Parts: sequence; C-alpha cells; structure tokens
Amino acid sequence: MSTRRQWLSQALVLGGASTVGWPGVLRAQSEAAPRMALVLGGGSARGFAHIGVIKALEAHGIRPDAIFGASAGALVGAFWAAGVTAAAMESLAYRVRDDEVIDLVAGQAGARRGIVSGHALQAFVNQQLERRPIESFPIPFRAVATRYPQGALHVFKQGDAGFAVRASCSLPGVFLPAARGDEEFLDGGLISPIPVQSARAEGYELVVAVDVGGADPGNLQERGGGLFQVLLRSFEIMGDALRRQEGARADILVRPDVSRISSTDFAARRVLVEAGFQAGQRLAPVIRQKLQRGR
Repeated sequence: MSTRRQWLSQALVLGGASTVGWPGVLRAQSEAAPRMALVLGGGSARGFAHIGVIKALEAHGIRPDAIFGASAGALVGAFWAAGVTAAAMESLAYRVRDDEVIDLVAGQAGARRGIVSGHALQAFVNQQLERRPIESFPIPFRAVATRYPQGALHVFKQGDAGFAVRASCSLPGVFLPAARGDEEFLDGGLISPIPVQSARAEGYELVVAVDVGGADPGNLQERGGGLFQVLLRSFEIMGDALRRQEGARADILVRPDVSRISSTDFAARRVLVEAGFQAGQRLAPVIRQKLQRGR
C-alpha cells in the first residue's frame, strides 16, 4: 500500500467504533448554566488531539449542549455528538484499515480535481454511526463546509452525517469536491477553520474552542516533503490568520501543545491524543466553573 494512501487514511480516521451513552456525565445546560458549545477546529493529523480533549471533558463530567466542527474537528465531533466515547474513538483510530476510508481516483473521470473521492469516508462514518441522520444525535451537531465555487460558508445541521463530514474534510487538491445534486463543497477550514462564529450565531453563551492548527516556524519537519505535505502546509498558511481571529472570539480556547508536531506526522498520534488530554485536564476546571457560575 502506498505511503500516500497511508498518510491520507491516518489524516482522516479519528472516529469511533460503537455508540454508547454517557453514564454519570451531566449536560452543560441547566437553569443556572449558560448553554455551552464545543468548537473543534481543523488540523489534519493534529486532529487526534481532539480525542484527548474529549477524554478530559468526559473525565470531568462535562458534556456540551452542541458541537461544531471543521475538517478533522467535524469528523471527531460527529462521533462524540452521536454518542461515541473518547475511548472508542481512540481505539479505532489506532486500528482502522486504510481501505475503509480512502478511495483513490487516479485514472478515473474527474481525477484532475483531486486524488480521493471521499465516498469511502462518507460510507465509513455512516456505517459506524448506524446511518443515523445528524438531527437524531444526542448532542446537536454542526459541520461547516465551503460552497464551491461561490466560497460561501455552509453549516450542515441535518441529514446525512457521512456526507457532512466528507464535505467538511474535502481538502482542495486532495479530495474531489463533495457533490450533492448541483451543489459542491470543499473543506470548511477554507473560510472557518475554528467555527466559533457559527456557534455564536446560534446563541450559545459559552463557547469552548479547541485549536489544533498552526505550526512552529522553526520546526524543520515542516520543510520539504511531497505533494500532500506541501498542499496541507499551504492550506494551513492560508488559514492561519482566520484561525487566530476565530480562536480569539471563544470564551475559552484550548490549545494542545502540538505546534512542534507536523500536521502530516501520523506516527505521533498517541502523543497528539496525550497532548489533547493534558490541555483538556488543565482547562476542564475552568469550564466547570464557568458552567456553575454562569458568565
């Protein structure tokens, strides 16, 4: 199996294998508490850190009232919103097969627009989540994508969860645009890498955002590389200002210590999960305090 296929599959598969409830975990919303939205940003391989943050939130009994996600954040967010625990997500992330999520289109019609169709990812998500539509999830879920070619933000709130995740993850040059009827969608991170504004627009008073993007300019691992690394790093560079701007609008910004890990370093996924867990552990008491006292 090609190295490119391995890179792509590991970048995408951050989901879980089974749906479960949250025994002992309380919803954020109560009469005294503000409604809390958890916003998970894009970041390719660094998206593994989202699993660690969720593990910490679960450990502290924190369950949001809604989950918003872009790209890798949409993938992880869909699974947690559907009822999959962090432990289940982590387990599957380490053992899923490449061919479950990657379908290369080289030599096929439309291949000039990308190298992955995205149908396998869509089918994988729907299979793992028992083909349930977004509106049936225990926690309201939103996935952001970019309408192509208009460049407008689109927020998926209902319908096919697999398609919403596929659309949000459709990195230009890697994925074919996700097509639905006469509509096409690209990665949500193009215009909203950390969709805080989408959460604000729906009236959530407490917005907790997780930023796993960006990179240390001195990280030598970011230099050179093949087509996939160059595309992904270029995408990060273009979205850096937007990412900082959106993150600044959150009430609480969780930033796992992942900047020295390349967004294509999938061998570091255990380190990434642990980094997310440590960051979540540090800020979970602050989140609980905000929920108990209000804003």
